[in-house]
Amino acid sequence: YGSRVGFWRLHREFQKRQIPLTVFACAVALERNPPITRAILDAGYDVCSHGHRWINHRELDESTERQQIALAVESFQRTIGRQPAGWYCRYGPSVNTRRLLVEHGGFMYDSDAYNDDLPYWSDVDGTPQLVVPYSLTTNDAKLLTMPPRQWADFINDAFDVLVDEGQHRPAMMSIGLHCRIVGQPARFAGLLRVLDHIATSRDAWIASRVEIAEHWAKVHPA
Repeated sequence: YGSRVGFWRLHREFQKRQIPLTVFACAVALERNPPITRAILDAGYDVCSHGHRWINHRELDESTERQQIALAVESFQRTIGRQPAGWYCRYGPSVNTRRLLVEHGGFMYDSDAYNDDLPYWSDVDGTPQLVVPYSLTTNDAKLLTMPPRQWADFINDAFDVLVDEGQHRPAMMSIGLHCRIVGQPARFAGLLRVLDHIATSRDAWIASRVEIAEHWAKVHPA
């Protein structure tokens, strides 16, 4: 459902509102769905690597994970013409992931962290690696256990708290969306309420992850 319907419902809405977004994409998924790949390219969406395939990197040995990272990059270079600036593992990284990303090179940031409201720098054997945290809290996975209106209130409350705190200190909020979840019509209604609410704020910058990473590297360099 996500690739046949959900993606296109989200795509139409974000294009209509002219809102930037980051696509967490598995490389093979883009290989196998050229129409979606073309839509991503035509829209100029940011792409963050979600790996070569949808597998658990935390279960991989170091050699296999190194190979998976290389395969992902090679695939993206063929489908979207570039290596993505970011990396995010499915369900968490292995103990080697960040080091292997730095070893491979070319990644501006990774999002394999859930531990902050702001980006931060991590030292990887003397090399600074930017971490742009993700969130499983402000995430449409919650729609599996709560109705859309409640979810919208939940997300909007988080947004309001961070905007209020933002008068005194910066904060970043990630809203994780899955085409197969929020792309369903009833759940999508909750997303519309969230987007309408965010649109009323004059104190929030809606940005892709690569824009956040570029800003952080420029304003708060390692």
